[in-house]
Amino acid sequence: MRDMSFLSNLLSYYGLTGHVEPDGTMHETRFGRLLRYVRTRSPRWFAGTAAVALGVVTLCLPSAYSTEWPGPTRDVLGTVDAGEGDGTSPMIGVTGVATHKDSGRLLLVTISANGVPGYPLTNAEVVWSWLDPQRVVTPREAVVPAGQSTDEYQKETKREMTSSQDNAVKAARRFLKAKGVDVSGMKVSMHVDGIGGPSAGMMYTLGLIDKITPEHETGGRTIAGTGTVDAKGKVGAIGGVRLKMIAAKRDGAEWFLAPKSNCDEVVGHVPDGLRDVSVSTIDEAYAALVAIGEGRGESLPHCVAQ
Repeated sequence: MRDMSFLSNLLSYYGLTGHVEPDGTMHETRFGRLLRYVRTRSPRWFAGTAAVALGVVTLCLPSAYSTEWPGPTRDVLGTVDAGEGDGTSPMIGVTGVATHKDSGRLLLVTISANGVPGYPLTNAEVVWSWLDPQRVVTPREAVVPAGQSTDEYQKETKREMTSSQDNAVKAARRFLKAKGVDVSGMKVSMHVDGIGGPSAGMMYTLGLIDKITPEHETGGRTIAGTGTVDAKGKVGAIGGVRLKMIAAKRDGAEWFLAPKSNCDEVVGHVPDGLRDVSVSTIDEAYAALVAIGEGRGESLPHCVAQ
């Protein structure tokens, strides 16, 4: 404590710790009181304080992890905000052919994420996410390439969504032509608000088919699903299927169309009250949609582990 005493005397000499009033009363400054408090602390107290401060700083630092949780759903048969006070627009707009309304809902499902470019994540938020059973924490490199910029990430997700929509239109055309529907004059526009990636392809395809066919495929039910789609109608695997099932159940779906190639992740994780259906093509997905709408859904195949 010798060094501390020397420092105390030096500070007192310059009047930083206090001063003596004319009546002899010692007036101690706030700094002086702080210094006196610190001088009474043990080395263990200093070590503990330093450890706490270091922990707080570490929790506030950017994390090397990413966290995901159930995101919003969108009804592909419904509307979206057109933006800038322009009202709403159909999520799938169709001209050039007759369209039909369906009283049910077809939900595409999403996941939300932090820790990806443009959406920073602190270590404190990672700790909180580990304690939340509806959040998944993974190393950021498992989600996005190392060093990817915000601009690159946004361009990639937008490109994947555009490709998904293009394939959905091609797959729907192919399906409708096979059913004898004239789609030669059909023009399609798809409106998305803040959603990226390829996983909505199957639901876009089913939504477009539903709009053009006169049948009420959903039977008034709420049916969710996910999966990529190629131009020939093959349904492919996606990421985050467990979280997407939670989002589907949360927003009122009772049925969930899942890619057969995701079934290992589906089995054992289907929320209570949600019925999964395994599909691998648009033909199978549409047949399942019709069966559910007609009340024959219980005969449809569940996912089984591969």
